[in-house]
Amino acid sequence: MRPIGDQELALLRDLGSHGEATVAEVVERFGQPRGLARSTVLTMMERLRKKGHLTRQQVDGVYRYAPRTAPADAVQHAVASFVDRTLGGSVTPFVTFLAESHDVSDAELAELEELVARLQGERRRHS
Repeated sequence: MRPIGDQELALLRDLGSHGEATVAEVVERFGQPRGLARSTVLTMMERLRKKGHLTRQQVDGVYRYAPRTAPADAVQHAVASFVDRTLGGSVTPFVTFLAESHDVSDAELAELEELVARLQGERRRHS
């Protein structure tokens, strides 16, 4: 799966939460609030389709686009790509950022603790 950009990921999330849609529907719901022209939205949707994230089917003479991959899977792939490309494969700088950030909510911290516990359990099972 080819990596996607921030704006493409936001569009994929929008389609994921609303289901299949025409370009016009996505422009109205997603593009206009962001100041994006119809041609820009269409280009993004076609790019996502060519990257394998969207499907396209003609219905009554109009193309309807639908997510092929779940937005959560695309986020997972984007994070993995970021860690590989930007952080050289190490999650330590990212975890350090989180540890030093004061914007981590109690719920997010609990989720992170649960993930660490799960990782430790997996490591113990494989040792």
